[in-house]
Amino acid sequence: MKRASYSGKDYRKALNIHDLAHIARRRLPHFVYEYLEGGADDERTLHRNRKAFDDVLFEPRTLTRVGPRNLSTTLLGKRQALPLVIGPTGYNGMLTKNGDLKLAEAASAANIPFVLSNVATTSLEDIADVEGLRAWMQIYFYRDRDYVRKLVERCRAARYETLVVTTDSAIYGNREWDLRNFRKPMRPTLRNLTHLLVRPRWIADVLIPDGMPTFKNLGDLLPPGKQSVQGASAVIGQQLDPTLNWDDIAWLRDRWPGKLIIKGVLAPKEAKQAAELGVDGVVLSNHGGRQLDNACSPLDVLPEAREAVGDRCQLFIDSGFRRGTDIVKALAMGADAVWLGRTTLYGLAAGGQAGVEHALKLLRGEMDRAMGLLGFDHVSELSPDILRLSHRQA
Repeated sequence: MKRASYSGKDYRKALNIHDLAHIARRRLPHFVYEYLEGGADDERTLHRNRKAFDDVLFEPRTLTRVGPRNLSTTLLGKRQALPLVIGPTGYNGMLTKNGDLKLAEAASAANIPFVLSNVATTSLEDIADVEGLRAWMQIYFYRDRDYVRKLVERCRAARYETLVVTTDSAIYGNREWDLRNFRKPMRPTLRNLTHLLVRPRWIADVLIPDGMPTFKNLGDLLPPGKQSVQGASAVIGQQLDPTLNWDDIAWLRDRWPGKLIIKGVLAPKEAKQAAELGVDGVVLSNHGGRQLDNACSPLDVLPEAREAVGDRCQLFIDSGFRRGTDIVKALAMGADAVWLGRTTLYGLAAGGQAGVEHALKLLRGEMDRAMGLLGFDHVSELSPDILRLSHRQA
């Protein structure tokens, strides 16, 4: 079904996340928007992430004396306003200047955690200084283990609460749209450079006066002169370590005294292994459809993964969330919270920090309304018995 889109540029008039995505597309250069939006290969995983929500239907309760809805929850021992986390996304300085910082400020205002990407264009120390923020840090395991060790030490010094290890990117996914848009790593084709000329607001925001943003947390991993986004993009792929395994997670667990989360698990068996190893959380994720094509959606495996980990660790989920009803479905199926990626990035690209706050406001309103219509006033009451599989899946 084709949905009408808001045709303007004012993020404040966006009625849903789809509208914010439309505004972001109108503001960003083509190659930047495709980086935000694209998936791997034929993008079947990307599309499955959305289709999975269509296969789950609500069975609402009525006459239940619903009161004011309470959307708060407890994550890793701390109470917060919403069962949401702004997840790690890289290169956010390409969407707007100081993009990571704006996401962090919005997360702090909403009383939810923010996870800084390893390939952020803002330093982890600057993010840690955001007042009232639950700052979590995502890391990759590179071939240079000394770099990983030093990064962990930086996180300890900056008093980060949680480390998040991404496990599904040890081999870089095939993103064909990326290859088509660039002559060389981060060097757009002539067609994309021409399109760039009709995005003067983006040029003024991102490129003036300092030019392309640089990576702030890769330190000694990059050779001299390769700190820029252009120079580092090829090096990062070469440094990712395909030998990543459970011994590496145990190595990190021994060196990190804070909370530890593994992100990128899809197999319930692996979720169980992670819980048995002593991690504090697991994120069911297929990297937003950007890694392995034809993979299942995290929503497809959520009930089985919940059963596998039990109460030994918290269970999170990402990939494909665009509506408050999507979030409610995941919570009812056993997730402790939902991690947001593109959803908050659309808001960031459309309106900076205020755009992110608007995106979260839209989701909050949709969740609140869905809870009331389902007959519940607290997220802790949600359970699988309010859901039905569509006839196609039954």
